[in-house]
Amino acid sequence: MPENQGSSSSLSSFGRSIFGVRQEQVHSVEASHESDSCNLELGSFQKRVTDRFQDLSVASDEEFLSISWIQKVLNAFILCLEDFRAILLNNKEHVTKPPLDRMVSEFFDRSVKALDICNASRDGIEKIRTWQKLLEIVFCALGSSKRALTEGQFRRARKALMDLALTMLDEKESGSIFSQRNRSFGRHNSSKDHHSTGHSRSHSWSVSRSWSASKQLQSIANNLVPPRPTEIAATSRLAIPVYTMNCVLLIVLWTLVAAIPCQDRGLSIHFSVPRQLSWSTPVSVLHERITEESKKRERRNSNGLLKEIHQIETSSRHMTDLIDSAQFPLADDQKTQIDCDVNELMRVCEAFRNGLDPLERQVREVFRKIMACRTEGLDYLGTSSHNEQ
Repeated sequence: MPENQGSSSSLSSFGRSIFGVRQEQVHSVEASHESDSCNLELGSFQKRVTDRFQDLSVASDEEFLSISWIQKVLNAFILCLEDFRAILLNNKEHVTKPPLDRMVSEFFDRSVKALDICNASRDGIEKIRTWQKLLEIVFCALGSSKRALTEGQFRRARKALMDLALTMLDEKESGSIFSQRNRSFGRHNSSKDHHSTGHSRSHSWSVSRSWSASKQLQSIANNLVPPRPTEIAATSRLAIPVYTMNCVLLIVLWTLVAAIPCQDRGLSIHFSVPRQLSWSTPVSVLHERITEESKKRERRNSNGLLKEIHQIETSSRHMTDLIDSAQFPLADDQKTQIDCDVNELMRVCEAFRNGLDPLERQVREVFRKIMACRTEGLDYLGTSSHNEQ
């Protein structure tokens, strides 16, 4: 009997040990599966960011910095933000723990500063619409082939071109009329706001007359550094997509300010990313191409690097010189040159008619996506903080 009891006890102990080993193996397999799934998700995110910016960086000179290309930039940002939002949703248990909670909060702090740039860009688009109306006056005055051109038509076209030149002067005060109308998308000023003489400094409502796109970009770029190895390990590598999304946010906003008229534009921000990140090469190429474009002699004093803005500046100057030198009756070569310039203006007007509304809608969509992601993310962090208390 004692031997049987000893044997029974050893078998029981052996069974418990086997069961414990099996449990550990199951937990180990589950943890390994979760780790592999997370790595796959993060790797897929990095690849999609790389592919999107690769397509943008290799755009032809004809397409680069055009309205349609800027739309592609904004669409790439929206897709990246949606992917990033899904990563946060799938890893809420990590997002709410340090140090990742701090990193995510810093991203949301940067993203809310993007709202002012969205508002300023919307007003820049409105400014372009003013230029478009003046161009259409020129086109109406000189674009009819059914009647002979007269001195009266030339005077009308010249006045519109002079008004255009004045409105396109890149002066600090020229943006004030637009900044007064600047508001958050989807909201309207109340009568109280309409009659107010002051403009509060707010990221979600308006930008003041002293607001600076250059300083706002610099504020977003401040302290943007790659995560340390210890931070990457402590966050199960989730620090990498947070850093990636910070850089995507910065390069897209910088591109928007470069292309579209904004109050106190400036492109001199420090931007460098680690070469080991797969998307660093196309993003750096994109940054270099835009920087080189801004340094061209004919673009230095431009209101924006948008391709269509350059076409306005070039065509309107040429048309003004042609009108000033015209003598009546017009010679055949003058008529031919006027027809050529009018056709160029018509193409620019057509690009604005087809592109400005979709571009503005996309800027609005960027605004809304940033707000939605930030609200959802802060809700995670707030719930976690409340539960800990």
